Amino acid sequence: MSSNNDNNKRIARNTILLYIRMLLTMGVSLYTSRIILKALGVEDFGIYNVVGGVVAMFSILSASLSASISRFITYELGCNQGNRLNIIFSTSVTIQIILACIILIFAESIGLWFLNYKMNLPTIRMEAANWVYQLSILTFIINLLSIPYNASIIAHERMSVFAYISILEASGKLIVAFLIISSPFDKLIFYATMICIVAVIIRIVYTYYCKKKFSECTYHFILDKQLISQMFRFAGWNFIGATSNILRDQGGNIILNLFYGPTLNAAKGIASQVNNAIQGFANSFMIALDPQITKSYAAKNQSYMLSLIYQGSRFAFYLLFFMSLPLLINTHYILYLWLGDIPNHSALFVQLTLVFILCESISQPLITAMLATGNIRNYQIIVGGLQMLNLPLSYLALKQGATPEAILIIAIIISQFCLVTRLLLLRKMIGLSMREFIRRVYINIIQVGICAAVIPSLIATKLPESFVSFILSCFCAFLCTFGSVYYIGCNKKERELVKNKASQLRYKFTRK
Repeated sequence: MSSNNDNNKRIARNTILLYIRMLLTMGVSLYTSRIILKALGVEDFGIYNVVGGVVAMFSILSASLSASISRFITYELGCNQGNRLNIIFSTSVTIQIILACIILIFAESIGLWFLNYKMNLPTIRMEAANWVYQLSILTFIINLLSIPYNASIIAHERMSVFAYISILEASGKLIVAFLIISSPFDKLIFYATMICIVAVIIRIVYTYYCKKKFSECTYHFILDKQLISQMFRFAGWNFIGATSNILRDQGGNIILNLFYGPTLNAAKGIASQVNNAIQGFANSFMIALDPQITKSYAAKNQSYMLSLIYQGSRFAFYLLFFMSLPLLINTHYILYLWLGDIPNHSALFVQLTLVFILCESISQPLITAMLATGNIRNYQIIVGGLQMLNLPLSYLALKQGATPEAILIIAIIISQFCLVTRLLLLRKMIGLSMREFIRRVYINIIQVGICAAVIPSLIATKLPESFVSFILSCFCAFLCTFGSVYYIGCNKKERELVKNKASQLRYKFTRK
């Protein structure tokens, strides 16, 4: 029991560190987006997002292996078999090098053809688009090679280091945004070049730290055939899920370009920026929680793992909802303060994106538990197959004249079918009770969401749009969300924990 309590404290401490990191990086990221949009203009901003989306499509190949690497390193730590860690790490780096070569071949053939002959881009900007494409490929490969190092830091739960490096990366991007204004050549090409340089610097920092702190992070050329077979078998099935996610997100961006051009990509890019900033809060929590779910499964501590899943699903939603509600009820005004000129469709894109990530947030602990088992074939075939419906259904909807927002509405509906499917499959895989999950998580978050949203929504809709009404509705949203989570969302034990922590903080403050 004491071990579980220590793990819970570690999760809480790591979550706080990652939240501080997220607050800083979110502020920098949102401010950076404003500067970049003004410096590049709507059209070039849209070009950068859609060209980067083409490159991101190749992460279909890398995302599945990345999850495999993270799972194997964390699982090995949970089993306390440190002697195999270097073999796993070195094999992971070798695999990523091979994968980088494969992606480069595909990117310079199929990807380049698609960019120049199928994309809906202004003719006069094709040269700049090709420069951005090449630099985006280089940035992508650099980030790809960093994955084993990132996975090691997270598996060892060194979240403070992860936070510091992330802040350094965000600061680098902010400096780049200011430098665009005085660019010595084409601003779009200059921006892509500088982002690539930032990626190189961050790659060097990750490598230096891991080599210095973790003995297993010294690369040796190793070809462990059995381990490679296990990793590729795991990654092969996970490829389906990774493919479905990329096709849903980046594929949707490309479909928008085919039907509406780069202007709509700019609006979608704004929604993606908000998505990345807000979802980062939930991801911060999951980065702290994921290693404990995997390690508890490896240690065969099923009861603790299930309790982490139930609590993790609820609190991932609460933390995300806490930040999302003020944005949902004040979207237009916030975009006006942030951007000045608001691209068409941006407000509704942002609102639907927030609803989607709220729906997805409660599934994250379920996905981690599934990956921890290693038995993912049936799961990926069924859930990944459902998610792959996003792309053809979105294409058909736009083909029939639906509004651009249809791609997000379809994604929200499919996400709910995927949640039900995950619960049915995990009932057999890890003994997860579907009834208990619905009672302790799903019904709980619906009650919290409704109770928290009523009063702030009335204030936002009844009062004229102004800075005063914005501040009032945000304050009310934070207050109502905290009250709903505390009195409805938390059980008695969790409320006692909050009271004790508040008392400790008050005591420390008054003593000083």
